[in-house]
Amino acid sequence: MFSTLIRFIARLAWPGLLMTLAVQAHAGIVLNTTRLIYPGQDKEVSLLVHNTGTGDILAQSWLEGDIQKPSTASLPFAITPALARMAGNAKQLIRVIYAGEGMADDRESVLWLNVQEIPQSPGENELQIAIRQRIKVFYRPQGLAGDPLKAAQALQWRVLDGQLEVNNPGSYHVSMIKLAASQRGRELFQEDSRMLAPLQRVRLPLSQTRDGAVELKFISINDFGAQELYHASVSGEQVSQASRIEPPPR
Repeated sequence: MFSTLIRFIARLAWPGLLMTLAVQAHAGIVLNTTRLIYPGQDKEVSLLVHNTGTGDILAQSWLEGDIQKPSTASLPFAITPALARMAGNAKQLIRVIYAGEGMADDRESVLWLNVQEIPQSPGENELQIAIRQRIKVFYRPQGLAGDPLKAAQALQWRVLDGQLEVNNPGSYHVSMIKLAASQRGRELFQEDSRMLAPLQRVRLPLSQTRDGAVELKFISINDFGAQELYHASVSGEQVSQASRIEPPPR
């Protein structure tokens, strides 16, 4: 009786176990960077795609301009190879090439690079999942003023009409995560992520501000994908700038 029950459970579990093993064996694609910086003087930039699975795949790559309204029709860039067959554990270099004109020359522009795995025909008891990776590509023309690594420090913050206003006066994008504003220990605002474009000004809603400074904290993502913590004390309409909080020595 007991052995019969074990055999019955094994028959039920075996297909699921095969599917689990298939998913683990076909792990998907991994990019060697979280963002690409395209200096205007360079003819091309590249990234490495790694097929971490054991089976053959096709890797399809393309660029999009506006992530809200994706389109590739008017972008002056080429991706090569746009479609590549990759064996298991193989690596492929993807090149991004600028046509030389068509992008703003007085500020940084951002695009989105997509790399999608196209699985081969599945076998019996095999679960396959298409994986798409998306990263930002920052096209940076020559001659821009300022230091992109200090763009987060240049942001201008103030409290206006019960809202937290932030202005990006520079030529570079600023990517932030974990924005939080508080006053006397009470949370006024929280946001998971935000990217400010050059010369962009936005207002963020605050809940029930009182007299006194608003304490602001956020994490900026730099060119290398590293996270940097910033803090600012914002008092009324007076413009404030955030200072980087250095990590404690190890």
